[in-house]
Amino acid sequence: MNWYEICIYTTEEASEQISNYFHENGAGGVSIEESGSLNKERDTSLGQWYEKPLNDFPEGDAEIKAYFPEEVDMDELLMGIERFVKNLIELNINVGKADVKSQVVNEEDWANAWKQYFKPVRITEKITIKPTWENYDADENECVVELDPGMAFGTGTHATTSLCLKALEKAQVEGKNVIDVGTGSGILSIAAMKLGANQVLALDLDPVAVSSAKENVRINQLEQKITVQQSDLLQVFQKNQNNTDQPKTQIVVANILAEIILTFIDDVYHVLEHNGLYIASGIIKQKEKDVIQALEEAHFEILEKLEQEDWVAIIAKKR
Repeated sequence: MNWYEICIYTTEEASEQISNYFHENGAGGVSIEESGSLNKERDTSLGQWYEKPLNDFPEGDAEIKAYFPEEVDMDELLMGIERFVKNLIELNINVGKADVKSQVVNEEDWANAWKQYFKPVRITEKITIKPTWENYDADENECVVELDPGMAFGTGTHATTSLCLKALEKAQVEGKNVIDVGTGSGILSIAAMKLGANQVLALDLDPVAVSSAKENVRINQLEQKITVQQSDLLQVFQKNQNNTDQPKTQIVVANILAEIILTFIDDVYHVLEHNGLYIASGIIKQKEKDVIQALEEAHFEILEKLEQEDWVAIIAKKR
């Protein structure tokens, strides 16, 4: 089978928004390649090491490739991405050159080629992400998350996911119930269980994400502890109102764009028990003040902020 490949050369700042646009418009796969410069500041606190850069992109640049089935209207798709990029510019988001190219590629050429770059990586003091096709000898106290993310979902190494994993570890999830909003590959849900959570509800509106998350839950043998649903948080809250036996939730985690986080802060407040924690990531620094203000107005107390590159994660407590 052949696919249309759309490639846009942009910035790391805009990569989350653009990749999300591709997902929402039916991409069968999205890959993000960021700057491989040795000058880039990298976290080596856990002994990570980095191979020779795989590209010569200038610092802060990124290349995004999205793949669409042949039956899509490419002219309409290209005009749509052009309009979306203009909207980002109006929001004062740096999109860089935003050069767009397209070509037809064979499925086999892109479906597996990216896997050579995905190796086991220690994200936090306890959590290591390991692709299913790699061998790895874990330490005694190491939590290993087995992952086959597919082309459409993250591997855990992007700053927004890394920040979420670090926040989960800080939140001391042992014995607590967790809701993971926008679960994607299920990485945060699986990590929460590996850290000792009681049970996890993983939510996503994308049926492809739900399928991917269920498969990764199965790979990690956590089907009895993690429930994956095609839903959003509002639907869960409405069901809980009619079910007094529903267990209380102590932690909600969401690694989603700031613009989306702002739309369901009240829903998070309602599903959390008193003093419950909300971990929000996917927040570009320019949107940090907006999110903090909205959280405080909704009666959350900001406990901690974690920063990596141009991204922020927030740990907030329900007052």
